Amino acid sequence: MRRRKFKPRPKQPSFRINNAIRVPEVRLVGDNVEVGVYSTNRAQEMARAQGLDLVEISPKAKPPVCKIVDYQKFLYEKKKKEKEMKSKQVKTVVKEIRFTPNTDEHDFDFKAKHAQKFLEAGNKVKTYVQFKGRAILFKERGELLLLKFADRLSEFGSPEQMPKLEGKRMFMFLSPKKKK
Repeated sequence: MRRRKFKPRPKQPSFRINNAIRVPEVRLVGDNVEVGVYSTNRAQEMARAQGLDLVEISPKAKPPVCKIVDYQKFLYEKKKKEKEMKSKQVKTVVKEIRFTPNTDEHDFDFKAKHAQKFLEAGNKVKTYVQFKGRAILFKERGELLLLKFADRLSEFGSPEQMPKLEGKRMFMFLSPKKKK
């Protein structure tokens, strides 16, 4: 018999509500409430009178901050805001272009055109020179190649740093220039 893997549910942000709030007094904020510090019992009575829930928003504050709202509506709007924030985040894509120290001029031009398209699309470009065997003796060639590449694409992107050697690779990142 095979066992199924246990997948835990994504954890919902848990807020203490109504009787779960166990502090002597709370700071009350909200739309139809006068802002101030109230005893917890008084705040719960005010919430019940309006037919809403007392939700602890900021438990670490002194005294904790609570709000009188409909709890389900509060969770829905919070989830909606998080989704909106996530959609506004910019996702950076890094494209790679590889050279060898003896890359021919035609290949260089071909790869430069591809990098130009990547930069125009708003992606970062990681260019690197791969040294094989004894080719590591020609570090200068690799550095010149990367600097020439950065110079060729200077109107579309700018290098984030000078070429850097790590192991048998010398690499450099190009980031796109901001569009006007």
